[in-house]
Amino acid sequence: MNSDFELPPPPPALPVQTQADAEFTEPLGDAPPRTCPNCGAPAHGPYCYACGQSEKGMIRHLSEVMSDMADIVFNVDSRIFRSLWDLYVRPGFLTTEYLAGRRARYVTPFRMFFFLSVIAFFAIQVSLPDIDPKSLINTDTNDISSAQTAAEVNQQMAAAIGALNVSKGLPGVNQRARAGIERSIEEIRHRGEARLKQIEQAAKPTVAADGSSAVPAVPLETTDNLLEIDGTPWDFRTNPFTVSWLSDGLNTRLNNTLVHMQSNAQNFRKDPQRLLTGWIAVLPQTLFVVMPLFAILLKLFYLFKRRLYMEHLLVALHSHAFIFLSVLVILLLGWLSSLVGEWAWLVLALDWLRAAAWVWLFAYLWLMQKRVYRQGFWMTSIKYCVIGYCYSIFLVCALAIAALISLALT
Repeated sequence: MNSDFELPPPPPALPVQTQADAEFTEPLGDAPPRTCPNCGAPAHGPYCYACGQSEKGMIRHLSEVMSDMADIVFNVDSRIFRSLWDLYVRPGFLTTEYLAGRRARYVTPFRMFFFLSVIAFFAIQVSLPDIDPKSLINTDTNDISSAQTAAEVNQQMAAAIGALNVSKGLPGVNQRARAGIERSIEEIRHRGEARLKQIEQAAKPTVAADGSSAVPAVPLETTDNLLEIDGTPWDFRTNPFTVSWLSDGLNTRLNNTLVHMQSNAQNFRKDPQRLLTGWIAVLPQTLFVVMPLFAILLKLFYLFKRRLYMEHLLVALHSHAFIFLSVLVILLLGWLSSLVGEWAWLVLALDWLRAAAWVWLFAYLWLMQKRVYRQGFWMTSIKYCVIGYCYSIFLVCALAIAALISLALT
């Protein structure tokens, strides 16, 4: 056999044409080549290689548009269910997956945090019990703070102190009890003097800015003022709150806001539900501001891990998203428990599940922190407790600020 004999080369393979390529193939014959309507580059597929614009627009058959929308919705829904399951039952899994670059199969952390926070706070508002305003009304007719005149203050002080003196003189009262009664008498006298001072301050007429005429004094309120200025209760006319570096217009607006806040505080006994609902309504925005502080705490406590701040922010997003999901689970179990009140064994089982959900809430965050940062048991536990304590302080301050904001905006 001749060793120089060579086989002929194989014929070139024909390109495989997909359905998408077949739809956008350039027309044959004398038809002009298709171009992108946005930049004018030749069109060779479903997207322009020059500007990236899609060949598919809204100007086409409605059935095609609805088909694309259904595909997008079902694709997102599948990712949501997968993400929620992994978020709740696998501590730190979503975070490690995202850090490893596997992101397409899950919902983005910020979107998950945003939607779960909105749904959770909406569920909290729906599940709030109705508060009876009558239960918050003080029925004590001898309350000194409700007295409107000096005579009423003196009368109520005398009645309260007289009753305490009678109790102090009863046989069998030991020395410690008598000391407690003496402290109560001193407290009543102090409250009475403070009330007399308020009545005297409210009775003083105020003079107009030009000094020409007197303006009637502001009616005395039965509730405490929001603040005091130089030991004198704040009043928007006689003793306004002013900031030296603010303009007169801004100071006026500030005092008007304080008036509105005081009015809301005074109406809390009449309509507590409205103020509580307004407070819960501003909590999502408040937590959105507090959450980056949690990421800063993680950055400080894991400084030697040399991780970027965005990695810690990712941990914070997933942690808060899990907390909101846990709140939804706990509320759902409580709602189911109220529905099956006739079956005691089922109510007991749901109560146990709800207790387990509370335990899992704190255990999950510890397991997530250990899995993401890969430290030992004791080091993770110490940092978990210290970070939790610091974040609790931030959270209490945020809740107080949210309460003030709700007083000003509700």
